[in-house]
Amino acid sequence: MPDFSLPCIGEAKMKFTIAFAGLLGVFLTPALADYSISVNDNDNSGGSGQQSVSVNNEHNVANIDNNNGWNSWNALWDYTTGFAVTRLFEKKSCIVHKMKKEAMPSLQALDALVKEKKLQGKGPGGPPPKSLRYSVNPNRVDNLDKFGKSIVAMCKGIPTYMAEEIQGANLILYSGKCISADILWILNISFCGGIAEN
Repeated sequence: MPDFSLPCIGEAKMKFTIAFAGLLGVFLTPALADYSISVNDNDNSGGSGQQSVSVNNEHNVANIDNNNGWNSWNALWDYTTGFAVTRLFEKKSCIVHKMKKEAMPSLQALDALVKEKKLQGKGPGGPPPKSLRYSVNPNRVDNLDKFGKSIVAMCKGIPTYMAEEIQGANLILYSGKCISADILWILNISFCGGIAEN
């Protein structure tokens, strides 16, 4: 009669290893996929209220929520498509723009910056934030699909406008009404013209 004891032990070890790996995956996936902080950002010169940043590594997006009454806004940075959107509650509209990789931190860098500042209690007082200024096209975007599913989900049914970065000498032309969407101590963003003037 053949001895089946070794294959049975090996099979039991393999089942245990698969089960353990499966459980490990269940517990690690949420930790790797999403990270969220809330920061009371009242020390900002603009008094921008409370902001929270959520980094979702699984979907390659970052969400920034700025809660400041009627001046509240939400931003979504989609690192897969290379587009960002800011939903302005006061204007009841969305503004989409290309992400500027030189100024906007990578998803991993944003995650690290947020964790570091939160854990060390830092924030304002570090290096000055980078600034971006955009000109908002007054014509509505007809089709959101080209910006990706995350932006479609955020702005479907809401008037959406495209914005282009303003650089160099053109900055002088936009000294009028702008809407600020400053991201904590990391980035200052201004949207000028178009719906900002209404």
